[in-house]
Amino acid sequence: MSVDDAIRFLPELILILAATLIMVCDPLTSTHRKSTLAVLAFVALLAALAATAYSSTDPGKAFFGMIVVDGFATFFRAIVIVVGLLTVLSSNRFLEREGANSGEFYALLLFSISGQSMMAASNELIILFIGLEISSIASYVMAGFLRDDSRANESALKYFLLGSFASAFLLYGIALVYGVTGATNLSDIGSRMQPDSLLGGVAAALMFVGFGFKISGAPFQMWAPDVYQGAPTPVTAFLSAGPKAAAFAVFVRVFTVAFGNIGDRWEPLIWISALLSMTIGNFAALGQTNVKRMLAYSSIAHAGYVLVAITARSESGVAAVMFYLGAYALMNVGAFTVVGHISRKGERYLRVEDLSGLGVRQPLTAAMFSIFLLSFIGVPLTAGFFGKFYIFKAALQSDLIWLTVLGLLNSAVAAYYYLRVLVVMYMQEPGEAVNEVEPLSPALRLSLICSAAGTLILGIFPSGALHFAVKSAVLK
Repeated sequence: MSVDDAIRFLPELILILAATLIMVCDPLTSTHRKSTLAVLAFVALLAALAATAYSSTDPGKAFFGMIVVDGFATFFRAIVIVVGLLTVLSSNRFLEREGANSGEFYALLLFSISGQSMMAASNELIILFIGLEISSIASYVMAGFLRDDSRANESALKYFLLGSFASAFLLYGIALVYGVTGATNLSDIGSRMQPDSLLGGVAAALMFVGFGFKISGAPFQMWAPDVYQGAPTPVTAFLSAGPKAAAFAVFVRVFTVAFGNIGDRWEPLIWISALLSMTIGNFAALGQTNVKRMLAYSSIAHAGYVLVAITARSESGVAAVMFYLGAYALMNVGAFTVVGHISRKGERYLRVEDLSGLGVRQPLTAAMFSIFLLSFIGVPLTAGFFGKFYIFKAALQSDLIWLTVLGLLNSAVAAYYYLRVLVVMYMQEPGEAVNEVEPLSPALRLSLICSAAGTLILGIFPSGALHFAVKSAVLK
């Protein structure tokens, strides 16, 4: 391994070594000092973020072209690491409350993020699959981390079984790609794939099944509501942002670089999935009374919006995907953090009505939750507004007029269930859940403030992030 290879793989090395160290230290750490392991995980993530910035100063390929460090990889590495930082901040108090504070959780979190970071930088199908499985296996365990909670056990089992099924489809697609092109390197596949290749189209469809599950896009979204509802809330926040961003990163890179020549074959498939995801997600969310389940269906709809940009098959579409996922990660982690704070021990208070009067009892928490909800809707001066604007702009530039119109109509539908939560928080009398809720811990407050500040900064000053996304959208 050369020095350049080590530098370009440095974020993953830091995360893997730190996760291993936490596993070694866990049995040697007394119960009342488990929080020090959270600090260690947080420091490791900060170091990985610094390593991501450092490795971006020397872009290029590593390990014989299997890993590529470019602006695209750097952007998504940063997203998943920031999601990890916010998850650590929001999970420590939650795990203490549930009597499950353990170094295992933070080790699993770091291992999962290392896999996602590897996915973002992968330029080879085998490395992509290895990174995906590292991330997925750790995520399956995290979903059932509360061993005595039957809901978490059910969530983990469903996630594992359906995830394994989807991974099989992805692996079949990879095998078929190798059979057609004799290559697993994305650039080599792209140069050898013939535009009229029928088997290439079948391979793209099989891989789309695998990716469709990971991004919770229709018609492969059936797992998301049950898993999101049953998993511990900090884990749900992590699953809805980190793995999804990494899956979209490899989705875009594979379909742009490897399958670019057969874009006419897979574009209708993505078009249909985008429309189904937006429609199923938004209309199913309308009737939900459980906040976590509502946000789960919301995440399906947001996957549909991102698929609209991928359908555009343009550099502006790739840039829109990057900007939107960065914004979505911040507002989604923030929203689930509020839900986890309100839910109390055993996650008893998860109904929309349990948020009644939150604006009176905890104005700061309610204000930040309002920012996230308004950003989900796409209200101006929030990150969600510019995210949707750039997505639909890219779609119009590619003459996807009907998909744009249907996407805008879906956004209007979504406003109803988000505004309903705002009405409950500010226009109803405080209920039992809000009256008994504890004050925000310093870590929780920091997590929420960072998420809300990022959401507003990207909404008021989007040019910096968008400029970086545009420069990084040229994939080779």
